[in-house]
Amino acid sequence: MNKEKHIIKRYFIVLAVFFAVAVLIVYKLFTIQFVEGDKYEDLAQSTVYRTFTIDPNRGNVYDSKMNLLATSVTKYEIRFDPISVSDADFKKYLKPLADGLAEIFPRSSNHYQVKFKKARQLNNRYVFIAKNLDYSAYLKVKSLPMFNLGAYKGGFIAEQSTVREYPLGKVGKRTVGYNNVGLEGAFEDYLQGEKGQRLKQKIAKGQWKPITDINQIEPVDGLDVVTTIDVNIQDITHHALLKQLEAFEADHGTAIVMETKTGEIKAIANLGMSKEFGKYYEKRNYAVYETHEPGSTFKLMSLVAALEDKVVDTSTVIDTEKGRIKYFDRVVTDSRLGGYGEISVARALELSSNTAFAKMIYNNYKDKPEQFSNRLKMMGLDEKIGLQIKGEGHPHIPHPDDANWYGTTLPWMSFGYGVSLTALQTLTFYNAIANDGMLVKPKFIKSVRDRDRIIESYEEPIISGSVCSEETAKQARNILQNAVERGTAEGIYSEAFSMAGKTGTCQTEYWKGSGKYISSFAGYFPADEPKYSCIIVIHKPNPKIGYYGSKVAAPVFKSIAKKIYSDTPLVDEIEKVQFASLKEEESSDNYNEIARKYKTIMPNLVGMPAMDAISILENNGLNVKLIGEGKVVKQSISAGTKIKSQTQINLILG
Repeated sequence: MNKEKHIIKRYFIVLAVFFAVAVLIVYKLFTIQFVEGDKYEDLAQSTVYRTFTIDPNRGNVYDSKMNLLATSVTKYEIRFDPISVSDADFKKYLKPLADGLAEIFPRSSNHYQVKFKKARQLNNRYVFIAKNLDYSAYLKVKSLPMFNLGAYKGGFIAEQSTVREYPLGKVGKRTVGYNNVGLEGAFEDYLQGEKGQRLKQKIAKGQWKPITDINQIEPVDGLDVVTTIDVNIQDITHHALLKQLEAFEADHGTAIVMETKTGEIKAIANLGMSKEFGKYYEKRNYAVYETHEPGSTFKLMSLVAALEDKVVDTSTVIDTEKGRIKYFDRVVTDSRLGGYGEISVARALELSSNTAFAKMIYNNYKDKPEQFSNRLKMMGLDEKIGLQIKGEGHPHIPHPDDANWYGTTLPWMSFGYGVSLTALQTLTFYNAIANDGMLVKPKFIKSVRDRDRIIESYEEPIISGSVCSEETAKQARNILQNAVERGTAEGIYSEAFSMAGKTGTCQTEYWKGSGKYISSFAGYFPADEPKYSCIIVIHKPNPKIGYYGSKVAAPVFKSIAKKIYSDTPLVDEIEKVQFASLKEEESSDNYNEIARKYKTIMPNLVGMPAMDAISILENNGLNVKLIGEGKVVKQSISAGTKIKSQTQINLILG
């Protein structure tokens, strides 16, 4: 009896357990179905559908005359989903599609027919056809039989991306910049645009197919930036600097041309040697970020300070003492053996006498050295300019309160040792002297535009006070002109046009005893009515070939000035437009083949966006010049005309 009760008890326990589990199952099903149904439905959908971000086209970067410096070109990758095509359409259009692709790409019709049939059998919904196609080629492929039925019925898949291209090639590329660098970085908020979204369906592991040709949210292209750069002056400056770097086997150098009255930077070249390839290229923005001891170009600042403090005038006579003066345990020497005898302060600058300047500054400020440092700081030499682009180097002007101030600091400061400035900071001071003492802030941007509409304008020059009185600036200008006509820079004197400026030769890494130099020249032209200011700084020329600023840097200044004066840059110096080459697939299924087929016939570009027109022409080996903004409204050579490689095509935009 007890045994039966025990069995019955165990039965009810098992039954209760099953009942409890059943209740839990029903409860869970109820929860999933009615309480958390939306959550699980979204989860299921997310494994099949996903929203992808679409990058917009970055805005264009133009020079001051609306020549294109940087642009984003849309490229397309084409794939095929044979599974989405009905049996009837696949059978009907397979051969016409394959024939059409064979006319565009270097594969046979049979190759494509076999490839697509096999993909359909293997349930491959993401068959690669071609990549790096421009807009014109994309439309051509899209219009082929079967593909013209669209994404759902024709299995046509097109994915777009953008490529940043530089029509001027490497000329000025460091200034134009990229990402967070240069003008591209400084105006990222304007250039970047707004991202779009596109819904895609998962068709295989790691493979997503766009649902339609239409985006959920269309990307908004970035705004355009119009720079102060003049491509002709940029080209002249680039090649003048490059020629001298190569001639003197220098490590690197920079050259800047600034419009005197406005502060607009018309050209800025930065070239450094690649040890790997043995060639010079736009390595870093030396002009903006690299500080260095300026050497004798700083003598202008020392003279202006002394004139402003009225401790000398231009006629004050100084004895150079046979070109050697000892200060404590160090000796100041002149480049000319035996010195220059007794000379005026003005003549000392023309001849670049170290001893005269050391004596002038030391004798007048040795009891109050802070007055000299403070005067230099009042002239703005210890502060960054505050540029429109990032990365400006911080200048340094020693002060008696500094821990590393020595008895020799003051005399050596007088001719540019111990202080540090960037090339652009030095040029800004020389430009102020050319501008009657008014300090005009360097400017890289003229405006930001949305096509023809100006969003931001930077046309007005920014005056940041004065470095000295108008009278002092006038005296300094006379001396700088004489320095070219009968001083250290007389080697570049020309009767055809007037120039003014100062040479600079400075030892660098002297603490290593290496015997390396920095050669420079800063000035402006024409001397009587300055229009442009210019600086050349060349680092570490081969001393066996030459290292004086008068021999290494000054000729670059003259070359630039001469060609700007004539406004006729040599044709053989205009750099050929270059684009980064695209790596070919092993299958050679890319747009390069289209370029080969159509390279002798001028296409019809009217109505096409500028970036797509550039891509087509450049891929066909043609040179492009854009005039205006917007889409192509007129082309210099009619569609259908036979043309030769390297022909220049002018496109008028509107």
